[in-house]
Amino acid sequence: MPKPDFWKNNKRYYDLKSYWRNLFGCNVHKLQIDAGFTCPNRDGHIATGGCIYCDGRGSKLRQKGELPSVSRQIQGGKKFYKPHASKYVAYFQTFTNTYAPVEKLRSLYDEALAQDDVVGLSIGTRPDCVGPDVINLLSDYAKNYHVWLELGLQSMHDETLKLINRGHNFQQFLDAVEALAGKNIHLCAHIIVGLPGETDEEILQTAKTIAVLPINGIKIHSLLALEGTDLGEMYKNGSIKSMSKDKYVSLVANILEILPADMVIQRLTADGYRDIFLAPDWAMNKLDVLNSINKELERRDSYQGKQYK
Repeated sequence: MPKPDFWKNNKRYYDLKSYWRNLFGCNVHKLQIDAGFTCPNRDGHIATGGCIYCDGRGSKLRQKGELPSVSRQIQGGKKFYKPHASKYVAYFQTFTNTYAPVEKLRSLYDEALAQDDVVGLSIGTRPDCVGPDVINLLSDYAKNYHVWLELGLQSMHDETLKLINRGHNFQQFLDAVEALAGKNIHLCAHIIVGLPGETDEEILQTAKTIAVLPINGIKIHSLLALEGTDLGEMYKNGSIKSMSKDKYVSLVANILEILPADMVIQRLTADGYRDIFLAPDWAMNKLDVLNSINKELERRDSYQGKQYK
């Protein structure tokens, strides 16, 4: 079987590191930023409990006290990655990073882009927090910088979204994608494998739908039960069970096969804070999970996009 053009570092999928190296000709790293945002699913605008799997603590920096400025967080991140990176993308990660007046967003994003060797933004948010003013702002940045907008979806099934208390429905995700299409903003969708009550076919339906939308990247998360969350309580009282590693690996391989070959794979698993981690045990060894996914694709003689139609 000839190797697809995207095949880098002996991986059978198009990972973010390879994508950025192809685009910029050097190593690029994300610098994680907690800019002090909250979430409409927590502050009462939509709800107060948040998603059932979210512990609500935010980043480790937030847990230590007053947050450093955006520029100081970037400087600290650079020290960690040097000399392994030549360029950086400022990653506004914690909670909903478009949930503020547009002038505040502009100030924070400008501060990040003013730092040396920062070539772009990656902004995590919700599909119901991307109004026209936010889209116009990001579209302006995209004229001169590399811009990703990460939209948390988790599932296309409204029953699941209601069960996990997402506070939005699938149509709102579709509306956001349609509004962002053609704006030169790279879109990344987040999904979770193993959500309560979902069948394998329903999980693959979500992936198949993302595959045909104008979406450039995807993050696939394993479902984690954490202490202090509603999901954690469900796990402790036995109302849900964790997915096995073998099942997760098989499903992720299935998903990769049906995604287009040029979709950037930004994440294939998730790990949580060790001090509140409950299950599944295998998720704590992230490297082992990644290696197992690649080995499963090797076993199948398969790769990302093989079943894409």
